[in-house]
Amino acid sequence: MIGEPLLILALAIFLCTYILLLALPKYRAYVAIAAAAVFVALGILPISRVPEVIDWNVLLMIAGTMGLVSLFIESGMPSLMADVLIDKVPNEKWAVVTLALFAGVISAFVDNVATVLMVAPVALNIAKKLNISPVPAVICISISSNLQGAATLVGDTTSILLGGYAGMDFLDFFWFRGKPGMFFVVEAGALVSTLVLLYMFRKNNTPVSCNERTVVTDFVPSLLLGGAVLLLICASFIPDKPAITNGIICTALFVVGLIRDAIKGEGFSSASRHLYEIDFFTLLLLLGLFVVIGGITEAGVVDEIAKLFVSVSGDNLFMIYTLVVWASVLLSAFIDNIPYVATMLPVVTGIASLLGVDPHLLYFGLLTGATLGGNLTPIGASANITSIGILRREGYKVTAGEFMKYGMPFTLAAVVTGYLLIWFIWA
Repeated sequence: MIGEPLLILALAIFLCTYILLLALPKYRAYVAIAAAAVFVALGILPISRVPEVIDWNVLLMIAGTMGLVSLFIESGMPSLMADVLIDKVPNEKWAVVTLALFAGVISAFVDNVATVLMVAPVALNIAKKLNISPVPAVICISISSNLQGAATLVGDTTSILLGGYAGMDFLDFFWFRGKPGMFFVVEAGALVSTLVLLYMFRKNNTPVSCNERTVVTDFVPSLLLGGAVLLLICASFIPDKPAITNGIICTALFVVGLIRDAIKGEGFSSASRHLYEIDFFTLLLLLGLFVVIGGITEAGVVDEIAKLFVSVSGDNLFMIYTLVVWASVLLSAFIDNIPYVATMLPVVTGIASLLGVDPHLLYFGLLTGATLGGNLTPIGASANITSIGILRREGYKVTAGEFMKYGMPFTLAAVVTGYLLIWFIWA
């Protein structure tokens, strides 16, 4: 049993870590790894538990998808997609919004990080062709993918946690017990947040045009990436599958692409350049954060936060629901939402039992707040960290303030919409 002094120490280390992550964007990976080492060295997280708290599936999936995207980019397909999109939209504003919507559709069925890795190269190509900064477009792709992750059972890990805990299947997210499910709530939030994006980019009316369309001759990388999407969707319906299934799918297809590239090129030297395209800085950052979150969970910090909900809400259902939603938004902006949701599910079940109400009101409120809260900061979600990493590799430094310029109004619009709809449908 971890004592209160150690709990306070863990909370202090955690707060210092996130302050440094926000203050030192160039050194985030080293800050996270150092903080992880401190948690282990102080015995807050036993070294034997380190492999357990690291989400190897996410790390493998990101590494494999980064490799596939590298092959995809070299084939010229993102450039062709950019050319087609430029032909279909009248100006820069609609190009950004269309990319965000496109990412959202994909993210309802594929992990948010994988979505960012697939769609961001298209935004980068459009920005290069128009000679504009890709930062706004890539940020919008990231926050849109985070929003739509809550739309279906397979869109995000938090949705999978809720489905497993509440015994919900894929169709329950569309229509549940005779009422609209999370899918329609999320889509309503997406509609309102899209209007927010259109307003934010209202002055970006630079005409877009494509003088010459890119020619693509190698379609195998596109097939590999499309195959990854299809297999990830199919794998989501397999019960009791290994925890690293998605990671194995992405890395295995990347290996297939590397072997093919080596055969048709100049051996390993031809294929190895794609290994260098993997952003190991981002992978190290996520690895460190997994250990840090595991440390504060082990110390009881997440559990104490959960207990606080019960003590301050009283017996007022609306107050409890409001606190669950908005505290989840705030907390998920700084801590990983997976352990938070896993901890809070039994807590909200207990609250619902005491009040004698259907727990799904609080389940859906928790999912909405915890999933969307990550959009408030650049470190609140793995997809955000990945998008910042992509921009950094392209030479663009994104500050927390610049990210929040787009993330905050988008998040508030989507959360308020979901918050009101869930209450009126399920209360």
